[in-house]
Amino acid sequence: MPATNLKSLDVEGLLLLRADIDKRLAQKRSELEQQLSRLGVESNGAGRPRGAWGGRRTSPMKGRKVAAKFRGPDGETWAGRGARPRWLSALIKQGHKLEEYAINQAAAARKGVGAKRSLRKKK
Repeated sequence: MPATNLKSLDVEGLLLLRADIDKRLAQKRSELEQQLSRLGVESNGAGRPRGAWGGRRTSPMKGRKVAAKFRGPDGETWAGRGARPRWLSALIKQGHKLEEYAINQAAAARKGVGAKRSLRKKK
């Protein structure tokens, strides 16, 4: 393809060049998708392959509830995930220790609150 001086092109010439580029990119995309399909990788339509290495990975624990690990004097709880809650930050600033508000994990396990479940599928 010959080198084109973009500064010398008028608006109509730039639009034609843009159309040619879009056409060539579409051809290249279809060629690559055909190659991917021959390799057995699916495409999600956005040009990105789906499969073991494509897309975002999320944790299997995302959205799962966990047992509370800390309880405040007014009954508020915190599981230890994410940002420290305001009530706990205020108490720590007053000189209290984090361990003072830890829930007894042994008692929680006896009640079944903190019991771990297997995430494996049963056969």
